[in-house]
Amino acid sequence: MNGVKLGQPGVFSPLGKTPEQLLRGILAAEAGAIASSDAFHLNRATVVGQAAALSQPLPESLAHWDCRNNRMLANCCEQIDGQVQEAVNRYGRDRLAVILGTSTSGIEAYENTLWADDDRAPEARSYDYRKQEMGTCALFVAERFNLPGIAYTISTACSSAAKALAAAARLLQQGKVDAVICGGSDSLCRLTINGFDALESYSKGQGAPLTQGRDGINIGEASVLFVMTREAGGVRLCGAGESSDAHHVSAPHPQGHGAEAAMRAALAMARISPQAISYINLHGTGTPLNDAMECDAVFRIFGDRVPVSSTKGMTGHTLGAAGALEAAMCWALLSDSNSELKLPPQRLWGEWDSALAPVSLAQESHRLPRSGAYLLSNSFAFGGSNIALIFSCER
Repeated sequence: MNGVKLGQPGVFSPLGKTPEQLLRGILAAEAGAIASSDAFHLNRATVVGQAAALSQPLPESLAHWDCRNNRMLANCCEQIDGQVQEAVNRYGRDRLAVILGTSTSGIEAYENTLWADDDRAPEARSYDYRKQEMGTCALFVAERFNLPGIAYTISTACSSAAKALAAAARLLQQGKVDAVICGGSDSLCRLTINGFDALESYSKGQGAPLTQGRDGINIGEASVLFVMTREAGGVRLCGAGESSDAHHVSAPHPQGHGAEAAMRAALAMARISPQAISYINLHGTGTPLNDAMECDAVFRIFGDRVPVSSTKGMTGHTLGAAGALEAAMCWALLSDSNSELKLPPQRLWGEWDSALAPVSLAQESHRLPRSGAYLLSNSFAFGGSNIALIFSCER
């Protein structure tokens, strides 16, 4: 089997802080982590997917990076610390890289500083602007693990973290490094919520992917870190397909040509046919245009044979972290924790939109095959930045 190995992920999400909690949440298909909040929009309450509070600041030695985005990453760093130390011992520190995706970085910390600056608070005067830079998260993780090698951040909106995984695989395949810490992190902030609302893309209530009358997204937050290596066995990233249709600055191509190209490229890299795919984790944002074009593209390739679902109704759309969060879901589905081989059922908050292409919605009765399962996960972004990832498990 080709591809690269993904170690057990470190997870911090609205559905929990371990892969097992994440698995239970998506299999239950409940939206308990989605709730209304008046903390982010300037004029009204909005529904968001909020993870647990983190009141403990970063250690003094890392205080210049302290913001919620990096505190979430620090939680994930603790979860993968053993894997990182094992890789350091095996390969040496300079043979490890860090590639992460984000779209918000530490913007929330800057927003809080602007509010505080009205009163000339001491924290405003001492604010370190590195906290809000897009490259912050990779540099923070590299410093946290004392890694002197390659460290960079990808920011391509909602495809960022998935592209970080693909870039990590390329580094390994080129032999430039022997292990990569990869994934993504995005924390809630006022900028993105008000921005999506200004674009008329934010749902007025609970986001409802694939349903009739759906009116937009709910934004969530998450951090996920993997240690990726060329080692044999385990859950593997075996295909990645990227495209850039550049149809519109914020709207997807109406027929999903770029999405289709990305999925076909991922199948080609994995050297499998569409018939080999056992489940598709849709990008499934809940906007009218995204769901329509994605179902069209999926149906053209897979017909109505493959069970599909969107998990964003349970976590919110975690933007730059979404590709990594949904990769962690696929990892959990392929792991021994999913002993019953279940799939995340599609929860509909309303009536199925019969105008969509007739893809097969995942049901509680669906099961993965006991061997040879391949899972596909889509991430599509503003500007037509598309990526599809394929995962499998080598036992």
